[in-house]
Parts: sequence; C-alpha cells; structure tokens
Amino acid sequence: MAGKAVQTQTVRQKFEDPDWTAKGEKRAMVGLDRLVTLWINTGSMCNITCRNCYIESSPTNDRLAYLTAAEAQAFLDEAKMFGAREIGFTGGEPFLNPDFTEMLGQALALGFDALVLTNAMLPMQRPQIKKALIGLNGLYGDRLTIRVSLDHFTQTLHEIERGPGTFDKTLEGLDWLAANKFRIAIAGRSCWHETEDAARAGYQTLITSHSWGVDAADPKRLMLLPEMESGYDGPEITTKCWDILKKSPSDIMCATSRMVVKRQGAEGPVVLPCTLLPYDPAFEMGATLDSATRANGPMFDRGSVKLCHKHCAKFCVLGGGSCS
Repeated sequence: MAGKAVQTQTVRQKFEDPDWTAKGEKRAMVGLDRLVTLWINTGSMCNITCRNCYIESSPTNDRLAYLTAAEAQAFLDEAKMFGAREIGFTGGEPFLNPDFTEMLGQALALGFDALVLTNAMLPMQRPQIKKALIGLNGLYGDRLTIRVSLDHFTQTLHEIERGPGTFDKTLEGLDWLAANKFRIAIAGRSCWHETEDAARAGYQTLITSHSWGVDAADPKRLMLLPEMESGYDGPEITTKCWDILKKSPSDIMCATSRMVVKRQGAEGPVVLPCTLLPYDPAFEMGATLDSATRANGPMFDRGSVKLCHKHCAKFCVLGGGSCS
C-alpha cells in the first residue's frame, strides 16, 4: 500500500522573512519620501554602559569606529544636494570622537541645523570641548541643539538605566549648557509606569528649578522614548497595519532619515535606514546616499525599507518614537 504524501507547512519565526510575517501576512515597507535628517554615527564608544542601550555602547564597544571629519564631509556635501535640513550626531558618546567638534562645525557652516545627542557628562565637559562649543554656539546660535539623555527626573530611576553617579554629572552638564545659552532638548524614557502628563510635570519641575529654558510640554524639546528591551515579542507590522493604526508610512522615521556608520575594519562608511539598526549588515544600503535610494536586497526594494526588525515595530510604528 502506497504511503500518503506528507504535506509540510513552513513555520516562520517573527522577523525572519523580509517579505512575510510569521503569520504569513505581507510585511509593511517604508520608502524615502524626502531626506530631512542625515544621522552621523560618530562611533559606538561611550563613557558609560546603560542598561538598555539599543546600540550597546560602552567604554569597550568599538564595533563602530570613529568617523573622521573627512569622511563626514563627503556625506554632508551629498546631503546638501539632497536638500536635507538637519544633521543629527549620535554615538556612543559623540564627544569622545577626536574629530567631532570639527565635523559639527562643518555641518553648521554648510547651513544645516545640527542636533547632538549626548549624556552631557565628562567627555562634553572637558575644557577644550567647552571652548569649541561656545565658539560654535556664538556663530550659529539656534541652529545648534544639544539634546541630553536624562532618563527620568529623579536620580533613582535615571541611575537604574545609567548607573550610580550619572545623575549629578548629567545635571552639571545641563547647568553649563543653560548658563552658556545653548538651545537644549532632553530625551527621557517612557518605561516608568507613569502617565505622560505626570512625566512631563515632573521634568518641568526639575527644569524650572535649574533654569534650563526647556518647555516640557513641547515633544520636540522633551522627547519621551520607548524602552528598548531585548526580549520584545509584540506584533509584526503588516501592510494592513497602516489602516488599523491610522498611520501612514510617511509617519515613520525612515521615510525622512538615513544614517551613516563606519564599522570597525571596514574600508569606509555605509548608509543605513536609521539610527536603530547599526550592526546588521543586511540593512546596509550602499556607500553613498545616492546608492541608498536604489538599494535592493533582502531588506530593501528600490530604496524602500522592509520593516523586518523588532525596533521597527516597537520603537517606530507602535511606540511612535523618532530620534529627531
């Protein structure tokens, strides 16, 4: 008697297939509407180790090498041709990169707004860095924003994320920035089981007591970002989700931004969709912004990004997060 044929069904894990979710639904994509913000990762080294750093920055993580001012200049020139408005600098801690203040000056001199993400601790507080920043602030004023990571308005919760002794050092950096009339923004976290109104009120009390000149009700001046735990097991984003969530692909960060990183040992920098995907080579879009617009591969379709990563789902689409 002939045996019956056994039918097997493909079992996918979440975020395994670039085109289809684990449930067999078509995965959502986001195209580049226009380049508004070019992010430059200055390197993954940091002076501290945070509990849930999406890029795993630390005093020993050099997986992303320090970008040089010459390498940054080529991307700044190309971003100018693309009509970008803003250059965002992130790390690691940008002020550890020996070329950082030079590349910051390059961006401002080209007419870009510049946004610097920092913990405002000792690397920023070195005398030579303070001198350079004061000079740039005097020349460019409100086109330069320093956004400081302050994970909570209380020392206890901030230091759960960033470690003992970090709260006072960060406040010291914020005090210096305010005293020297820098345009300040703050990035906190929304993981503390408190309402957004309560969080903003708590931050405002701290801000007012230090005269930092930040309106905590303004989401551009106080960003409350989703937590980035490694064990995310939420839903994937399908093409049907846009209508269900009443969102558009144009609302997502990779519709208006790209990021430049230089991996340790690589011949040169590469372009990625955004700040959240620094290490996965599958998300490399090319060595120039122009080539990134035509990127094809498992994670791309003619420059459009397939939302095949947990950060795409949790941080951007469901969490409503954006780095700029």
